[in-house]
Amino acid sequence: MNMFTENVKRRTRGRPPGQSPQGAAARDRLYETAIRMISERGYEATTLREIAKDAHVSVGLLYRYFPSKQAVIIALYEELSRDFSGQAAAMKPGKWRDRFLFALETSVRALQTHRTTLRALIPVLIGDPDDGVFAEGTAFSRVRVQQVFEDAVAGATDAPKAPIAGALGRLLYLVHLAVLLWWLLDKTPKQRATDALLALIEQLLPSAALTLRVSPIRRFVIAFDELIREGLFGSPAAA
Repeated sequence: MNMFTENVKRRTRGRPPGQSPQGAAARDRLYETAIRMISERGYEATTLREIAKDAHVSVGLLYRYFPSKQAVIIALYEELSRDFSGQAAAMKPGKWRDRFLFALETSVRALQTHRTTLRALIPVLIGDPDDGVFAEGTAFSRVRVQQVFEDAVAGATDAPKAPIAGALGRLLYLVHLAVLLWWLLDKTPKQRATDALLALIEQLLPSAALTLRVSPIRRFVIAFDELIREGLFGSPAAA
């Protein structure tokens, strides 16, 4: 746990220890410039030199805060996962399906202001082995978000017993990722298709809760969770 915490501290936002207010303002300006340019040009087409030029600073100053484009992505993951986790703290007691819907809708709201950037980053989020959602270097963000969905189940008034609770929470986290991808690709005005999808999920959840009482379904959820942890998280021994 200590090694993980130290790793996160080293990688988040690239802030030097004891950063001055002027330094923080410079870092924030560079971060905003980088995010805007990635939104406009895409991840691959944006270079650090161009970011520095657009922000009217030297490349050396940019490297001080963001030595690579990966550092910008790490900062974005940090910001978005932190904001989501903070907003999700308002989750109320209740059934797991209601708490899941709250977490899912909160995630969409938390990401709304960065939707254009995230659309430009879809190839990175899904397929990049170093910077993607399931990359080792970005695990701190995934773990933070995933924990919200696991807690939504484990802390529910109708929480299933272990190991179903953890398995279901991780499965719902993946459902949430699928919905976010749909939302990013949604071309309907004001993402009406996403609203319709959320409504369908809400209608389906009561039936899903009932199916968990069936032994074959519970065994399937546990078996599928083992595949998720091994195939995507790289941690077959996780709890």
